[in-house]
Amino acid sequence: MTTTTPRPDFYRYHNGVKAPLPFAEAEYEARLTELRERMDAAGATAAVFTSMHNIAYYSGFLYCSFGRPYGLVVTETECVTISAGIDAGQPWRRSFADNITYTDWQRDNYWRAILSVTGPGKVIGYEGDHLTLMQRDKMEDFLKPATMVDLFETTMRQRMNKSEAEIALIRHGANVADVGGYAIRDAVKAGVREIDVAMAGRDAMEAEIAKRFPDAEYRDTWVWFQSGINTDGAHNPVTGRVLERGDILSLNTFPMISAYYTALERTMFVQEVDPASLKVWEANVAAHEYGMSLLKPGVSCSEVTHKINEFFEERDLLQYRTFGYGHSFGVLSHFYGREAGLELREDIDTVLEPGMVISMEPMLTIANGEPGAGGYREHDILVINDDGNENITGYPYGPEFNVVG
Repeated sequence: MTTTTPRPDFYRYHNGVKAPLPFAEAEYEARLTELRERMDAAGATAAVFTSMHNIAYYSGFLYCSFGRPYGLVVTETECVTISAGIDAGQPWRRSFADNITYTDWQRDNYWRAILSVTGPGKVIGYEGDHLTLMQRDKMEDFLKPATMVDLFETTMRQRMNKSEAEIALIRHGANVADVGGYAIRDAVKAGVREIDVAMAGRDAMEAEIAKRFPDAEYRDTWVWFQSGINTDGAHNPVTGRVLERGDILSLNTFPMISAYYTALERTMFVQEVDPASLKVWEANVAAHEYGMSLLKPGVSCSEVTHKINEFFEERDLLQYRTFGYGHSFGVLSHFYGREAGLELREDIDTVLEPGMVISMEPMLTIANGEPGAGGYREHDILVINDDGNENITGYPYGPEFNVVG
C-alpha cells in the first residue's frame, strides 16, 4: 500500500533572514502609503501587480520569470509577493513584503495564492499594459471581482517622481556608467572586435557595482557598443565586427542596480574623423547642449521637443532624427518598466517637476553611402530641481575627447 503526502496549493517558505534591500523600510512604507491613496482614488480595494517594475518598486523583489507568473498583492493592510516554488526563500529574503510560494502540482495555483490574500468579490486593480488576455480571464474566474480598474497610469505617475533615496541610487548608477565609459575608451583601437570592447565596459561596471553595493544582487548590467553601419540604430546588438581607422562608434553603458537603470551614450571615432562626419557630430552636440538647457520645472515635454526640432530644422538636419529626445529613469531596463508619460516627444504634454529624472539624447542617423554616414548620439542624465537641472553624467562628450585609439 502506498501513501501520498498532501501537496499544498501554496505555502509560506520564509527561509533564513531578510537580506539588505536597496532602500530603507521607510522608503517602501512611503511608496505603499501613496499607492493606497491612489488605489482609494481609483476605487480599488486590492491591487494585483504582475509587472517586474511595479513588483520591484513596491516590494524590492525583482523576479526572474522563466515563463512563470509572479505577482504582488496590496490591500489596505497587506503587501504580499507571489512567487514560484523554484525560487524557494529568495523572494521573501529579497523583499520588504510578505511572500507566498505557489506550487505547480496543479495548474493555476498562482491564482489560488492570490485569492487567499484578496478574497473574492473585491474591486481589483490591475496593470492594463502588462496583464495578458489569458491571465485577465483567469483573474476574473478565480477572484470574481465586483469590477476591475486599471492602475497602469497612476502607478506610472507615482514612479516618475523620484524620492531623495532614489535619486541617490540613480546618482551612483550614473557614476558607474562613467566607469564603464572610460573602460571602453581605453579598449578602443583598430583591429579589435565590438564584443571585446563591450565586455571591457561591462566587466568594469559590474566590479564597480559590487564595490559600491556589496550586499546587492548582481544582474542585467550590459553594454551596446556599435561601430560603422551598426551605429544606425540606438539599440543595435553587439557584433563581432572589427574596428577600423575612421569608424564612427557608439558607446552605450547600462549599469543595473537593484532594478534601477542608468545610461551613458557617446559618439566616438577611431583615430580620426572626416570633415563631413565632424560637421554632423558637432551639430548633434550643439543640439544636446541646447536641449539640456531647456530642461526646467514648468516646461512640458512637448515644448522641449518642438524647440529642438526647430534647432535641427534650421540646420536642415531634422529629417535625420529617428526617435524622441529623452526619457525618464528609475525602475526600468530594456525589457520592463518604461515610464511613457515622461518622454521628450511631440505627443507628451507632461510638465517637468523637481524630482523627475530625465535624459537628453538627440540622435541623427545618416544613411550608409552618404557623407557623414552613421548614427550620432549623446546622452546625459539630468535631475530636475527648483532652479533647472543637475547633470549627473560625468564622462565628456564631443570630438575633443572622443576621437580615440
